[in-house]
Amino acid sequence: MRFILLICICSIGIISCNNTPDAKTVTLKNYIRHQEDTIGFAQYSWQMDSIISRIDDADKLPNSETYKAVICPHDDYGYAGGLYYKTLSGIKAKTIILVGVAHRARNFDLQDRIIFGSYDSWQSPDGLIPVSNLRDKLLTKLNKETYVVHDSMMQLEHSLEAITPFLKRKNPALEIIPMLVPYNTFQNMKSFSDDIGSGIAALMKKENLIYGKDIAVVISNDAIHYGSEGWGGGNLAPFGTDNTGTAQARQKDLDIVNETLQGELTIKRVKKFNDITIMEDDYKAYKWTWCGRYSTPFGLLLANRIEKLTATPSEDEQFSNLTGTFIDWRSSIHNPHIKVDDLHMGHTAQADSTHWVAYVGMSYQ
Repeated sequence: MRFILLICICSIGIISCNNTPDAKTVTLKNYIRHQEDTIGFAQYSWQMDSIISRIDDADKLPNSETYKAVICPHDDYGYAGGLYYKTLSGIKAKTIILVGVAHRARNFDLQDRIIFGSYDSWQSPDGLIPVSNLRDKLLTKLNKETYVVHDSMMQLEHSLEAITPFLKRKNPALEIIPMLVPYNTFQNMKSFSDDIGSGIAALMKKENLIYGKDIAVVISNDAIHYGSEGWGGGNLAPFGTDNTGTAQARQKDLDIVNETLQGELTIKRVKKFNDITIMEDDYKAYKWTWCGRYSTPFGLLLANRIEKLTATPSEDEQFSNLTGTFIDWRSSIHNPHIKVDDLHMGHTAQADSTHWVAYVGMSYQ
């Protein structure tokens, strides 16, 4: 028995440590990604029940619209739970392309690729979420320079596991295609989104999948990270931390939304977002501290690429871009919190004028 157990453990180790595109060389019955953050996010079904019951009724209004893509936060449920629910209310598809942040990409020297995993399913409060078989079919269609399979990075990253419980609660038949976006130039993100978008569009055609109805894109992003304390010794408060400085930071975020994310989704506008958030001379450095500085532009380029390849052209043979609609901007200090301390949950960071995070909800149709 110990010998059999040792074989199983070694097999799992082989898969987890192999970071090549052929990582899944050993077949297990179900290779599961386990939840990383059990403080800010719910890990049990009863916790999700309580979180949802405590979300303001205004955030739980029925939504008859069907979104093709959204930008959704990934911070603690106590801070952002209501905006998760409201933003994801228009996601009706069974298969979700998840585009996440790669917060610890530096730990693994990951850059200039899109990161996939080889997990069969993901743990969630309401049971396992299967990874769609479209993922492996997609990887066979991609250029080798586009992606890397790295399970250690996928396991450590929290920006997608934050969202999946809400999606699973909405649709118990949920399937996911997770990917993470580490450091990348805009040119890379454009090239990789074209490649992956073309692969997805080809699979949609073969499987008779309709954009929005059957498959959709969910982009994980938290907006400005602001303040003078708790940022590893750095000062992320260029306007100061008094009421005036906080208001200026909020307004800059809203200007970014208005100028780059809202309205017709064009390459020019996505590039402007990239220019605002990333330093010109160092694409790995922040200019304005949105942690989704790579996931957001890549995800939008990908969503728009799928739209152009799957939509019916107009009478003049033109393919329209997606259109972004602003749902809301919130933050860990501007909006009421959901009580979580009685749920064996908590907060992973402070929330005050010296340390706060903002969130934006956007929908695309």
